[in-house]
Amino acid sequence: MSFTNQEFKTRLNNVKKSMQKNGIDLLISHDTANMYYLTGYDAWSFYYAQCVLVHVDLDEPLCFVRAQDAGGAFIKTYLKKENIIIYNENYIHKWPKHPYDYLVQIIKERKWDKLSIGLEMDAHYFTAFCFEKIKNGLPNAKIKDSERLVNWVRLVKSEAEINYMKSAALITEKAMHTAMNVINIDVRQCDAVGEIQKSLFYGTENVGGEYASITTLLPTGPGTSASHLTATQDKFKNGESTIIEISGCVKRYHAPLARTVQLGKPEPKKVDAMNATIEALNEGINVVKPGNLANDVAQEFWKVLDKYKIKKESRTGYSIGIGYPPDWGEHTLNIYKGDMTVLKPNVTFHMIAVMQFGDWGVEASESIRVTENGNELLNNFPKELHIK
Repeated sequence: MSFTNQEFKTRLNNVKKSMQKNGIDLLISHDTANMYYLTGYDAWSFYYAQCVLVHVDLDEPLCFVRAQDAGGAFIKTYLKKENIIIYNENYIHKWPKHPYDYLVQIIKERKWDKLSIGLEMDAHYFTAFCFEKIKNGLPNAKIKDSERLVNWVRLVKSEAEINYMKSAALITEKAMHTAMNVINIDVRQCDAVGEIQKSLFYGTENVGGEYASITTLLPTGPGTSASHLTATQDKFKNGESTIIEISGCVKRYHAPLARTVQLGKPEPKKVDAMNATIEALNEGINVVKPGNLANDVAQEFWKVLDKYKIKKESRTGYSIGIGYPPDWGEHTLNIYKGDMTVLKPNVTFHMIAVMQFGDWGVEASESIRVTENGNELLNNFPKELHIK
């Protein structure tokens, strides 16, 4: 397993404390990252119904998985066999029959059907059908949104988690060096991404990589004015920029990084925008320390943009750690004006500065750890516009 039983116990206790504080007796967690955080369960099975149940009076969570995936739960989790609840294949794609019909049955058998039940209402893969099954199947329960309760417990990392993120960062750096080497005039974007992905999986001599929760993002040319674009069969062109956003992944922990490469002589406006972006990042990072707020970081960042009259409406950072497709964000802290989340040691976030100007853009980012006295950048790679 990736963590000790004691670490899982500490996580569970922290979640149960938060449940009690929020008046939740039973938590049903459908979020793939939360399932992993609470039990160690790790498989590509999140495309269909599965969840973890946490009862305030139980010493272990219950892991609810389909029969085909039960072997993975026995192998990957720290749970006793009786705490792995298996539904059979007769529930698969037999609408209106659904796995949560069996989940409702389990809850009723355990006489939990009149409790205050917390649901992750905005979790990926928690479908409207899942919600309807619970709401209609448990009419006497008090159903409420758990409001990312587990996600907030995940905000502060353990030393073991930090070590995995540092290992992921070494892979990120290696893959970014690969990206800078393989992106050249007349090379197909897809060929470059093949080499980048190979580097992400090969990892380092000490640690191999895994699939990241977000694929290689590679907006190129006019595409740099947009976000989250992926590679095509088109070839890189002289005079164009390309933004690379990638992350290594170790034990499902990420350390993302974004950089911009320019093929040929850059226009002065690109150099100026990149310099302003770096200055804004640095000013924000300078106030990352315990006791300061996410808002403090955002205010310093936007002061620089205001100075250069650069308009940016999107957030400039978010909490990171465990990730499964489609996202490596934790859906909690935002580096944005008005976010009053207090920074604590071992809070980790991706501070990402993407600047878009109609038909072109530049970008740089850092994965940051709050330390006891300040901050630490997990990746070590120059921020400047990489000119080839």
